[in-house]
Amino acid sequence: MNFLRERMGKILAIVIGLALFAFIIGEVARSGSSFMRGSQNDLGEVAGEKVPYDQFSKKVDQNTKNFLQQSGQAPTPQITGYIQETTWNEFVSKIILNKEIDKLGIVVGVDETRSMISGNNPNPQIVQAFGDQKTGQIDRQRLNMFLNNVATAKADDPMKVQWNEFVATMVESKKAEKYMSLVRNGLYVNSLDAKDDYEARNKLVNFKYAELDYASIPDSKVTLTDDDYSSYYNDHKGQFKNPQELRSFEYVSFNASPSKEDTAAVKTQIDKLATDFKTATNDSLFVQVNAETKTPLTYLHKGQLEPKLDSVMFNAAKGQVYGPYFSNGSYKVAKLVDSRVGPDSVKASHILLNPATEGGVDKAKAKADSLKKLIAGGASFAELAKKFSTDKTSGEKGGELGTFGRGAMIPAFEEAVFDGKKGDLKVVTTQFGVHIIKIDDQKGSSKVVKVAIVDKPLVASSKTQSAAYAKAQAFLASLTKDNFTAESQKQGLQIKKADDVNGVAAALPGLDNAREIVRWAFKADKGDYSDQVFTSGNQYVIPRLTVIKPAGTLPLDVVKKQIENDVRIMVKGKTLIAKLEAAMSGASSIDAVAQKAGTKAVPVENIVFANPVIPGLTAEYKVVGTLFGLQLHKLSKPVAGVHGVYVVEPESFINPAPMGDASKQRQQIAQAIAQRADNMVFDALKDKANVKDYRAKFL
Repeated sequence: MNFLRERMGKILAIVIGLALFAFIIGEVARSGSSFMRGSQNDLGEVAGEKVPYDQFSKKVDQNTKNFLQQSGQAPTPQITGYIQETTWNEFVSKIILNKEIDKLGIVVGVDETRSMISGNNPNPQIVQAFGDQKTGQIDRQRLNMFLNNVATAKADDPMKVQWNEFVATMVESKKAEKYMSLVRNGLYVNSLDAKDDYEARNKLVNFKYAELDYASIPDSKVTLTDDDYSSYYNDHKGQFKNPQELRSFEYVSFNASPSKEDTAAVKTQIDKLATDFKTATNDSLFVQVNAETKTPLTYLHKGQLEPKLDSVMFNAAKGQVYGPYFSNGSYKVAKLVDSRVGPDSVKASHILLNPATEGGVDKAKAKADSLKKLIAGGASFAELAKKFSTDKTSGEKGGELGTFGRGAMIPAFEEAVFDGKKGDLKVVTTQFGVHIIKIDDQKGSSKVVKVAIVDKPLVASSKTQSAAYAKAQAFLASLTKDNFTAESQKQGLQIKKADDVNGVAAALPGLDNAREIVRWAFKADKGDYSDQVFTSGNQYVIPRLTVIKPAGTLPLDVVKKQIENDVRIMVKGKTLIAKLEAAMSGASSIDAVAQKAGTKAVPVENIVFANPVIPGLTAEYKVVGTLFGLQLHKLSKPVAGVHGVYVVEPESFINPAPMGDASKQRQQIAQAIAQRADNMVFDALKDKANVKDYRAKFL
């Protein structure tokens, strides 16, 4: 009993602990480890705040759609990587700045928000959306009409949701602007700063130097010890701070580019198409049936075709066929369908009818014909556009589309407005609906051509790809954990390297679309080779992970190879310093030091502190900095510079004219500091925020 009484506290603690552990294990079993998965949706962490993957993914999709709308092109792997990186930085900066903004109590009130929308100095995006392109002034009536529509719309109306998101973003931007204004207003340059800067740029020194070049000691004569590496590493540890985890891998690749046989097969195919193209009567249909790239036939100005076609087609006769020729990875044949002289730009208006709401295309066309007759009879096109057009953006402006050149509109619409004449009314059907078009004006006149192009990409056949893949698989089967290098050499394969790869890299030098390889590298352990063959462009790739550089200060063993040359220079420097110190013993001038050291005393004139370049050598900051701290005709101690070890002696200092009014100098320095302030402040806040990046697991 005494035994139990004395140990009851410990026994109860153990029992309770085991019960809690059993409870947790039970919950894990029942919920499928849901509490363990709580962090699996976190893309990262900034100042303790999570970055959810689903929110990030949604924003990436939105930014990708914006890119597609603006460029009209599908994003490449490089562009996708850039969009993801930009989106990540948006999240990081928003979290960091919001925390600082909340600390300081920075707000944007209702009146200030209203002023940014409809005040005397509205947000630039408001001006762009509701402003007159000619005058730059906001159309107040149109803006107020839009705001009324937003106010009366339902909460889930897409227009209202989008507007609320825009206003929220605008307010956040204004808060950030206020924060940075506070930072910039806290920057101050005094008259002493101005004087130092003025003298650094204008005070001259004339001097002599004696130098012993590092190259004077052969690398083979230098033996580096562990102490040498440790000494250099400890003195420069701040240089080895790694902001994010990086990994390096080596790899071998097997080329699956098109063979001679593949090229001959595609060439035979395109030669036959060239012959058939000459006699084809429906060029548009021929392109749609035979071309890999189904490009609509439109009229183009000189300079809009690729260079090798431009000079040919603008001097060709109708029906002339050019090619086959090779361009951008494809064999091509081009045919001049038509050429004419037409306007350079058109100003037009339209009324767009939606067949779905009109009861079908036929009824939409019938309604369009009726509206066309009304307009031809004197009815106001602008009023009918406001009333009937489903294109609300142009409808609010009376149907006006403004002035545009060729290529700005879809082919059917473009053909109608560029082939007509000023004042024409036309009814045209496109994928967007039925248009009543009015040609308001046409400007310019130049020759345009319509060219049909049939292309056949030069790609590797399945036979070529299978042969390359079989070689890659055979190499993979021969690998063990320790024979990657030996086996590569045995098979005559070149080992290539990808150094310091970050976790979200999408493309690497020599490797297109390398995302899968990078994802593997960030899951592997050092020394691992992949258990699968990766495809990258025309290559089959097998990688092996060689280096892992974790975020934070990198250990010596990771940077040892990187600093080898710098350590060697440090060791050489010690030898050269000792040699110069011996030469300085009993010497009273730089000439005597140079003579005893077996070198020359070199004179240099008119060097300023702000530009420490020694003519014929390089920028030597330590050396020139030492000079401006010496007394006249005073020998310096040996200084280990970039190019070698120096002893210097100043012969004269030439002071500039008095600075006079310091205000201009202060203003210039303040402007330079302000330009760097935003990035420097953000970098400092980011460093303090302890950003944790898990993107390599997701992307």
